Amino acid sequence: MRILAVVWDIDDTIFDHSGAERRAALEYLTARGLLGRYASPEDAAAHWHAVSEEYVDRYLAGEFTFVAQRRERARVLARRPLTDAEADVWMAGYLAAYRRHWRVFPDVVPALDALAPRRRHGLLSNNSAPHQEEKLRAIGVHDRFEALVCSEELGVAKPAAGAFHAACASLGLPPERVAYVGDRPDTDAAGADAAGLTGIWLDRGASPRAAGDPPAGVRRITSPGQLAALLDTLDT
Repeated sequence: MRILAVVWDIDDTIFDHSGAERRAALEYLTARGLLGRYASPEDAAAHWHAVSEEYVDRYLAGEFTFVAQRRERARVLARRPLTDAEADVWMAGYLAAYRRHWRVFPDVVPALDALAPRRRHGLLSNNSAPHQEEKLRAIGVHDRFEALVCSEELGVAKPAAGAFHAACASLGLPPERVAYVGDRPDTDAAGADAAGLTGIWLDRGASPRAAGDPPAGVRRITSPGQLAALLDTLDT
C-alpha cells in the first residue's frame, strides 16, 4: 500500500536542538560566571542536557506543566532556590541564547523537495505547539508542513498510539498510509510501528537523545535524503 504522507518529529530531526542547546548552555553559563563549576565545557554541556532530559520526561509523564518543568530546570541548573519569577528570568536568559543558535539541518529542505509532490507532510512533537511554531517559523520551514500536533495540547505523548493516530487524523489519513520519521529509535520509530504507521529512525549519529541499542527490526536512515528511496521501496 502506497505511503501518502510523512509525519516528522521536530527536535534533532529537522531542527538541530542538541547543537543549539549545547552552544546556548555554554554561552549562558559563561555569561553568568558558572562555567567554572564544571571540570570542562563537555561536562557542563552533558549536565545541562541530562537535567533538561530529566525534566522534559517528567513533564511528559504529567508531573509538571511545560512552564513548571522549565522553572524546576532553572533551580537545578542555578544550584540555588529561585522564586517562580526568578526562575522565569533565569530561564529567559538561556532561551534568548538558545534562540540565537536555532538552525534547520541543511539536509532537510532538499529532502522535502525530493519528496514533493508525491508525499504530504505533517509534524508530531512531544512539546508545546506555540514553542514549536516559533521554532519552525524562525528556521523557515513552517509552511512546508500541513499540520502540527503537539503533546501539550493533545494530552498524550509519543510513544502512545493516540499521539500518532492524532497526527494521522490531522492529515485525514489512516495510519497504514503514513510514515513517521524521528531521531529516537524507540519513542519515534518503534512507537510509530506499534501504532500502525511505518516507523523510520533518522540516526544522525551525534544526537545524545538516541543513546542505547535500537529495537530489533527498526528501519534506519542516516540522512533525510535517503527517505525518498526507502519510501519507494516500501510502496511496493
